[in-house]
Amino acid sequence: MNASIPSSDTLPRRPIRDLPDELISQIAAGEVVERPASVVRELVDNALDAGARQINVRLLAGGVRLISVEDDGGGIPRDELPVALRRHATSKITDLHDLETVATMGFRGEALAAICSVSEASILSRPAGQDSAYLLDARSGELRPAARNQGTTVEVKELFFSTPARRKFLKSDATELAHCIESVRRHALARPDVGFAIWHEGKLVEQWRAAGSMSDEALARRLGDVLGDAFVQNSVTVEHWSGAVHVTGRAGIPDAARSRPDHQFCYVNGRFVRDKVLTHASRSAYEDVLHGHKQPVYALYVEIDPARVDVNVHPTKIEARFRDSREVHQAVRHAIENALAAPRAA
Repeated sequence: MNASIPSSDTLPRRPIRDLPDELISQIAAGEVVERPASVVRELVDNALDAGARQINVRLLAGGVRLISVEDDGGGIPRDELPVALRRHATSKITDLHDLETVATMGFRGEALAAICSVSEASILSRPAGQDSAYLLDARSGELRPAARNQGTTVEVKELFFSTPARRKFLKSDATELAHCIESVRRHALARPDVGFAIWHEGKLVEQWRAAGSMSDEALARRLGDVLGDAFVQNSVTVEHWSGAVHVTGRAGIPDAARSRPDHQFCYVNGRFVRDKVLTHASRSAYEDVLHGHKQPVYALYVEIDPARVDVNVHPTKIEARFRDSREVHQAVRHAIENALAAPRAA
C-alpha cells in the first residue's frame, strides 16, 4: 500500500528560524560520527596532537556502550575544558593561513561537540603544572577535581542514545570492534614512536609498543607488528624524491598480492587518506606485473608542503585534494616502479 504524500497546499507554512545548538551538533554528528570507529579516530587524532607517547583505547560492546581514550599528552587546562566542547572551538588553527597549511590531525573543532551531542561524554584532564586533574561532564557541565597524572581521558558512553534511529544501523559488536581496531591500526602505522593498546570487555586485544623514534628501522618494526612479518619480508623499501614530493614506505612484491585491497595504506603528511589519485598511481605502478583482480599491498607515506594539499574536504578528514595531482601521481607511481625494479636488476 502506497503512503499518500501530503500536497504542499495542505501543509502549514513553517517560519524560518535558527536551529538550536544541540540539533546543529547532532546534524554535524551525522557526518563526523558514523559509528564507534569514527569516535575512536577523532579522539586518537586529538591525543596525537597533544603529543601523546602512549594511547590506550578501552571499549565495551564494540564501542557502543563505552569508548575511553587515555593519553599521556599535554593535557587541557581547567579553564579551557568547557571551551573544548563548544562547536568550532580548537587550539589547532586561528586564521585562514593556518587552515591552508594545517599540519595537525584535527583542526575543524567539530568532533567533540558532535560526539557529545549523541552520547554521554566526559573529559578528565591535567596539564603539567596544574595541582590536580579536573573532570567535566559534558551533559551537565559540572566541573570538579579528580585524580589523574598528566594527560587526558575522554569517555564516551551509550553512543547514539539520543538518536535511536542511528543506533539501529550499527552492526554486531564484533563488526564494530573490528572497525575500531582498524581505526587505531591506521594511526599506529603512521606513528611508530607512539605506543597503542586496545582493550575490549576488559581484555587486551591489540598492543603495539612504541619504537622510540620515527626512523626507517622503527617504521619497519611497526609495519611488521601491525601487518605481520610476512608483509615486511615480501615487500621492498620505497624512497623517492620528485621535486617537492617525498615518497617513502614499503611496496609489496607481485607475489604478495591479495584478493582484497585490505593491505593498502596511504598517508599524506602523516594522515591516513583515501584518495583516487594515490590509489590509481599505486595500481598503475603494478600494471605490468599484476594481472586480473589481484590487489597490491603497500604502505606509502607522502610528504608534501601542507600548502599544496587541502585536507579540509570532508568532516572525516580522510579525503585530500592536491594542488597538482599530476605531480603527486607521477611521484607515487615512479616511487613504486623504481622500488620494484631494484631487486630485479640486482
